Amino acid sequence: MAFIRKKQREQQLQLYSKERFSLLLLNLEEYYFEQHTAKHILCEGHQNERKTQGSLKICSKSVIFEPDEMFQPIIKIPLRDCIKIEKHGDNGANSLFAKTQQGRISLVFSQVYFIKEHNIVAPYKIERGKMQYVFELDIAGKVEDVVETLLQLHRASCLDKLGDQTAMITAILQSRLARTSFDKNRFQSLSEIFKMECKAEMVTPLVTNPGHVCITDTNLYFQPLNGYPKPVVQITLQDVRRIYKRRHGLMPLGLEVFCTEDDLCSDIYLKFYESQDRDELYFYIATYLENHVTEHTAESYMLQWQRGHISNYQYLLHLNNLADRSCNDLSQYPVFPWIINDYFSAELDLSNPETFRDLSKPVGALNKERLERLLIRYQEMPEPKFMYGSHYSSPGYVLFYLVRIAPEHMLCLQNGRFDHADRMFNSIAETWKNCLDGATDFKELIPEFYGDDFSFLVNSLKLDLGKRQGGKMVDDVQLPPWASGPKDFLQKSKEALESNYVSEHLHEWIDLIFGYKQKGNEAIGAHNIFHPLTYEGGVDLNSIEDPDEKVAMLTQILEFGQTPKQLFVIPHPRRITQKVKGSSQPSSQSASLADSPVSPGEESFEDLTEESRTLAWNNITKLKLHESYKIHKEAITGIAVSFNGSSVFTTSQDSTLKMFSKESGTLQRTFGRRQDTLMGHDDAVSKISWHNNRLYSASWDSTVKVWSCVPVEMTGTKRHHFELLAELEHDVSVDTISLNSASTLLVSGTKEGIVNIWDLTTATMLHQISCHSGTVYNAAFSPDSRHVLSTGEDGCLKVIDVQTGMLISSMTSEHPQRCFLWDGNCVLAGSQSGELLVWDLIEARVSERIQGHTGAVTSMWMNEQCSSIITGGEDRQIMFWKLQY
Repeated sequence: MAFIRKKQREQQLQLYSKERFSLLLLNLEEYYFEQHTAKHILCEGHQNERKTQGSLKICSKSVIFEPDEMFQPIIKIPLRDCIKIEKHGDNGANSLFAKTQQGRISLVFSQVYFIKEHNIVAPYKIERGKMQYVFELDIAGKVEDVVETLLQLHRASCLDKLGDQTAMITAILQSRLARTSFDKNRFQSLSEIFKMECKAEMVTPLVTNPGHVCITDTNLYFQPLNGYPKPVVQITLQDVRRIYKRRHGLMPLGLEVFCTEDDLCSDIYLKFYESQDRDELYFYIATYLENHVTEHTAESYMLQWQRGHISNYQYLLHLNNLADRSCNDLSQYPVFPWIINDYFSAELDLSNPETFRDLSKPVGALNKERLERLLIRYQEMPEPKFMYGSHYSSPGYVLFYLVRIAPEHMLCLQNGRFDHADRMFNSIAETWKNCLDGATDFKELIPEFYGDDFSFLVNSLKLDLGKRQGGKMVDDVQLPPWASGPKDFLQKSKEALESNYVSEHLHEWIDLIFGYKQKGNEAIGAHNIFHPLTYEGGVDLNSIEDPDEKVAMLTQILEFGQTPKQLFVIPHPRRITQKVKGSSQPSSQSASLADSPVSPGEESFEDLTEESRTLAWNNITKLKLHESYKIHKEAITGIAVSFNGSSVFTTSQDSTLKMFSKESGTLQRTFGRRQDTLMGHDDAVSKISWHNNRLYSASWDSTVKVWSCVPVEMTGTKRHHFELLAELEHDVSVDTISLNSASTLLVSGTKEGIVNIWDLTTATMLHQISCHSGTVYNAAFSPDSRHVLSTGEDGCLKVIDVQTGMLISSMTSEHPQRCFLWDGNCVLAGSQSGELLVWDLIEARVSERIQGHTGAVTSMWMNEQCSSIITGGEDRQIMFWKLQY
């Protein structure tokens, strides 16, 4: 169970016989204020008067007495059911009997709950009728204060309007918080530097606990007002890995802190009373983390998922987190999809598409006949229309699945009762069938179905969950025939989630839950319309003046379920499930200028393996300078190398093309004679690329042109015939172009920061993406043609999904990156500063800085083996680099 960690659960089971009180014994939206050591007086004034030792807990809507003896039930008396509350025996009589009554409180009431008798979790027992209970405080001097507090809370509970009750209890709480402050003696070290303190509530499933938050230069603290469950919760900032701002109750007041990277459950969830307090605390933690932890976006996680660096399960966890889903908030619990469609076969065939649920449709649209009925109702419905009267995730649905390990949560949610036995989570197959056929059941799953802990499927606590109509007691969840047991069920469910079918279709479900089909016309077309109150922005609570209406509205929103925050507004890219073999060269600079044969000792491209290139890129941070030469009078603008690798060709702002011998380390010649001249553009040519006898030219005249280049013999001279095949028009000047390895796609970058992706087979634009605030310096496809990376004058590196045109990752550097090479995961970039920077796109950070040129690095080349690199710079030098394995 996600919100009870494994260790905590083990401790809970070990201590099950010792600690019985929890905040779950309170009503929803109720606060626990204080406790006093006390005795429950039985048969008062009689010879056989008995005293039961325990603790008296004062809560905003009830009084709870927890006896020390485990066999005795916890007593809960609702304040609204109290008839009289007074200091007992205060009748002015100066008698021995009156003195023995000092320190006693008398409660007269009409209803009482008995909970956990014999320490067994079971539905609450209720006794009705006029009764009187007397409690004796161990500290007699506290009686007046306790009685005064109880009378004040009783007045609040008896107010006619729910809004007035909430307002009065809130005022009492805020008064208590204002009279207290964080105890700085709780600091871990005397040298800690105080940063800020404010009031907040710690949020756990179904309950919140008020107190004080304090942050120092090294620690985050929360001190509960009631000292429960411990005096102070402390988190070391150095341990923090992720923080998220949350909306709680549709308000921007939440903050969740994680000290682990992949754990679903956070270390603390705080709800603030003022959004500026939340934002200020977030700033302090984020500032501390800035140099320690990379902040990931939905797009950066998408890149990791697409390239197989994180699993389907991990990706869904991250998306849930980013969409405000939290295990501490059951109204926004992480949502996972039903994956398997077959719960009746003896064997589970993951190679058969029929085994799987259609992930392109919401649960409510999976059954054609039911959908038709829902559409008829939808068409007849007045505005605002919705198709489904219930949501796919709500507190009730979460606890439906988890009742066997979270029975007290279910009792809290349902006022001390379990659901009817036939409506419980009895069978996987039954539950799936009801989701397909039921008139009001459209629920999805929770992460536990794809985890390692199967305890939610087993009635290990031996709970009495009732008897079904056929006479069978509700016990363990009935599993499908293909599962040999609960462990096997989870294992096969995980295998299904990570299967090829799901990997190829999961993006369709993401479009429905987190993406562009969540709202608007796309949602209508996908039959994915829920009640307006479930959507972010569906109601403005601050605009509701009537306190009763506001409380009722909030209660409805919290209990009905909430749609996740929308993360994507265009179609989500699909996962890369097969590696597409292609050249590791990302730019036209890899094209050969001489048709020389392969020299002995040189490997051909066909001999290279994917493993060798992967190994080279894994060691790219070990790049070492081999030698350098200054061969031009101005900055170098381009580098190309002959096929056999013996000659290096360079161009420069000094208007020369030079050929340099790697073997002799000498300049062989400077080219000045032109063999052919092609007037192809009306302005400067900014970039050319040569692939398979085709010339691709970019120009400041706002065009990219594609030429067929055929050599012809003319009077004994070898010349070339150029034929214009296509013209790709842009709005502004084009500064860079690059082709994919198959020469079917072209990417262009303009001076206004636009990146365009073109289909060369049809000469049409596929996507136009505004990426940079300034000139695009370089853009190139990944070897598998799935992504485009661009760098710009603004210092940003952007990754674009080729299929959808979605911008899926963005990173910022101190200086612009003028040129780069990349393998899809790792980038070697030449910086304006002269450094070579190794970027880890998956972690969105610079993993290595290598000092190179004294001016900007303007061009780069890499051999097919990915083991030798040449760079050129504004310092007029070419530098030869080698990988050190």
